[in-house]
Amino acid sequence: MRVVIAPDKYKDSATAQVAAEAMARGVRAAVPDAEVDLCPLADGGEGTVEALLAAAGGERRRTWVTGPLGTPVEAEWAVLADGAAVIEMAAAAGLALVPPGRRDPARTTTFGVGELIRDALDAGVSRIVVGVGGSGTVDGGVGAAQALGVDFRLEGPSGAGSPSSRPLNGGDLRHLVAAGLHGVDPRLAVTDLAVACDVTNPLLGPNGAAAVYAPQKGANPEQVEMLEAGLAHLVALAAAPGTSLHLAADTPGAGAAGGLAFGLAAFFGARLVPGIDVVLAQVGFAERLRGADLVLTGEGRLDGQSLQGKTCVGVARAARAVGVPAMALVGSVGPGAERAREEGLVAVFSMCDAPMVLEHAMRDVERLLEAAAHEALSLVAAFAER
Repeated sequence: MRVVIAPDKYKDSATAQVAAEAMARGVRAAVPDAEVDLCPLADGGEGTVEALLAAAGGERRRTWVTGPLGTPVEAEWAVLADGAAVIEMAAAAGLALVPPGRRDPARTTTFGVGELIRDALDAGVSRIVVGVGGSGTVDGGVGAAQALGVDFRLEGPSGAGSPSSRPLNGGDLRHLVAAGLHGVDPRLAVTDLAVACDVTNPLLGPNGAAAVYAPQKGANPEQVEMLEAGLAHLVALAAAPGTSLHLAADTPGAGAAGGLAFGLAAFFGARLVPGIDVVLAQVGFAERLRGADLVLTGEGRLDGQSLQGKTCVGVARAARAVGVPAMALVGSVGPGAERAREEGLVAVFSMCDAPMVLEHAMRDVERLLEAAAHEALSLVAAFAER
């Protein structure tokens, strides 16, 4: 039996590599002669750099940039063996970089993401992949655009507008009066800039960046309304003749990372692509499925939002396309998970083998994954023998 093991990370408890190794131990315990192919994955969020380096090889880089609160942070990124740069926005503007008591998307910025892109350009690359999961921002990408040379003007006492002396944030969106492109880094015009989106949400509306994700980043209801209005104002500004490239606010993925995806596409012509598809292509997943009897995938939670670009569903769809059954080992199953099963998952196993608090499950994640993989493969082996 040949088994491809292709999980995402289990947030705050196990990297995709650690999870894959734990699953592999369970598989081999149940089917000792199984051929196992470890293929740790990511969907554009945290772990994307690690997954692509593991698959393609390359060189890690570290750069000091402006963090989400305006203070310096050291961010890791990579240049792959094929010459492409891979950046995780979370390394420069992620929610994990904002202490719980200071989480406020009206005050956080993506400026450091623009600095990372600029550093990649300085390295001489002609292709940049920006993974945008795990953000702590809802600034529509204006901070990153500002770092890359867009001249934003803020409403001033005279109403004429003045340049900002600090990185722009979500609270500034409603005060923007102009966006000049004369200072944009010219290298961007000849660079393939791809935004690896981990969700398909539009920028605006009830499923948009502010309504769905701002509360998770610390916004109260009044701030959600303010950020929604600010993003709508940014759309109008970006659509002004001669200001930018055009991108519809309802484009799938435009709302990723608090609208960073929209900003990079609108001002620099970036392509929005499903992050899981980028990673699957880079690791040669279709080729690795040839001759496989089963795929094991998984991540922390499976629910209706998993259909918006998450790893489990992306893996299931790819496996279904070539007729290989896929099973998911997850920490919890939430509302809408049955829709994920319709995408190709033949079974979903919970890692939790008894009632337990979240902290215990996270601490014991490797043992739980190993046990769940053993249970899944024992079941498969039993049916194969009949």
